[in-house]
Amino acid sequence: MTAVDDRPTTGNVDIEPTTSNIVKFFENLEVPEDVKVELLRGEIVMMAGPDLVHNRIVLRVLRQIPDQKWDCLQTQDIDLLSETSEPQPDLVVLERDAGPESGRLLPAQLITMLVEVVSKNSVDRDYGVKRSIYAAGGIPSYLIVDPVMAQCVLLTDPVGSGEEADYRTQRIGKFGESVPLGLIDVDLDTTEFGILPNVRPHRRP
Repeated sequence: MTAVDDRPTTGNVDIEPTTSNIVKFFENLEVPEDVKVELLRGEIVMMAGPDLVHNRIVLRVLRQIPDQKWDCLQTQDIDLLSETSEPQPDLVVLERDAGPESGRLLPAQLITMLVEVVSKNSVDRDYGVKRSIYAAGGIPSYLIVDPVMAQCVLLTDPVGSGEEADYRTQRIGKFGESVPLGLIDVDLDTTEFGILPNVRPHRRP
């Protein structure tokens, strides 16, 4: 069994490091039930369950997205195998009924927006490698909700490939301000978003 706490656990796969072998190892990995596991550019990352602040923010975002037009999925793995990645964002937004009827992996090209809520140990990952992975995968909109700095960062217009990929447009708004999510036609109300206490501030993005 792998010991996991609230810090991310990363590990290198002790096999020939080809993309197919890494993916196969990851997909057959057995982890404890309450543990989130992601494959990010060939690195396996495991984290224990999130804070209540985190979960409530995800819920408040989800409730503002009309389900008549959009499917909002949680604990959904994303197919970004071109980046040797199978991330599991906090929230996945796609057009209603646009995805396959079944299956573990959702094709990235079906996604309109991904949402990540920053935890005390995910700052660099959410602002760094995931930003690059999502841009490389052509995800049109990536929203980072950050209860450490009480801010939302909306990234749109992905360009580039591989580790050089990024978003050309970045909009930062503080909690309490409305965040216009143009691609899904929602003005996100952030007034009820909580803040993580006793966490060291950072300088991202």
